[in-house]
Amino acid sequence: MTTLTAVPLGTTGMDITRLGFGSWAVSGSGWTFSWGATDDTESVAAIRHALDAGVNWIDTAAVYGLGHSEELVGKAISGLPQADRPYIFTKVGLVWDPENPSAAPRRIMKPASVRREVEDSLRRLGVDHIDLYQVHYPDTGESLEYAGGGFGAVSPNATPLEEYWQVMADLKAEGKVRAIGLSNHTPDLLEAAERIAHVDVIQPPFSAINRSSAAEIAWAHAHETGVIVYSPLQSGLLTGAFSAERVAGLPAEDWRTAHHDFTTGLTANLQLADALRPIAARHGVTVAEVAIAWVLAWPGITGAIVGARKSDQVDGWIGADSVALTPSDLAEIAAAITASGAGAGPTRP
Repeated sequence: MTTLTAVPLGTTGMDITRLGFGSWAVSGSGWTFSWGATDDTESVAAIRHALDAGVNWIDTAAVYGLGHSEELVGKAISGLPQADRPYIFTKVGLVWDPENPSAAPRRIMKPASVRREVEDSLRRLGVDHIDLYQVHYPDTGESLEYAGGGFGAVSPNATPLEEYWQVMADLKAEGKVRAIGLSNHTPDLLEAAERIAHVDVIQPPFSAINRSSAAEIAWAHAHETGVIVYSPLQSGLLTGAFSAERVAGLPAEDWRTAHHDFTTGLTANLQLADALRPIAARHGVTVAEVAIAWVLAWPGITGAIVGARKSDQVDGWIGADSVALTPSDLAEIAAAITASGAGAGPTRP
């Protein structure tokens, strides 16, 4: 049994472990942003293994596997005594066409759609409330074009933030959800939301490769808003297990094959991952644990969402919480980031 540090998640009243289980990768095949085929039995085992190791929250989303990820999370927590149940965080606002599952989901936050989604998520998860309900992306009314690195155009029919954030606040007041959050929202949108109802939590991407959300994290830190970051391992690139050959062997349906991090940016990203190896060796930990520890060292970050498709992958990152990077380590990583040219943004906490 691993002892993980638990810290307050903003002002939500929830104390969460600094590592949470991310369930995008276990969502299976047959949809636009799939990681390829998965084994549901292995996926449930991985979730339960993370919980046994001390993780006390799971992050998922309705769109992951077009509902399948939430169903797996529901299966993994079913039968657990109430005292042993993890916090369940999920997301709303990416709507798919059941008649065309391979099409990119649309960013829709119309009030009626949100209310339909929350009921569907509660049913799939098998819970009576959601601990943290997050808007996945700002509403544009258009499709999410993630693989190419963009986020789509804004339709005249898009729902204004003021309207959809009020619906989220209403769901909280009604007890359907315990806390509300915003994922992938810029500081100006966070500020607009805060004027309506407190932004309990934000969920931006953040890693040694993708450092573009430093401003959002700083905003949250100043507003007593919890921060759970996603992709601290940059979709596997910072695990130390990737190579150009492995990337070339990814199945065609894996969304990563079309993403710039795995194409034009691959050489720089792998160079940075390699630079973490001597630091990992000094601490007697994995490259993944060093990469996550770097993220957790950032002021304002409450916790990091880390995915796994198999139990042994959990073992490769569960120790990150106990890795204390020294000022010398942080300087070495900053120099490696600069030398590699990976990503953009500040290079050290």
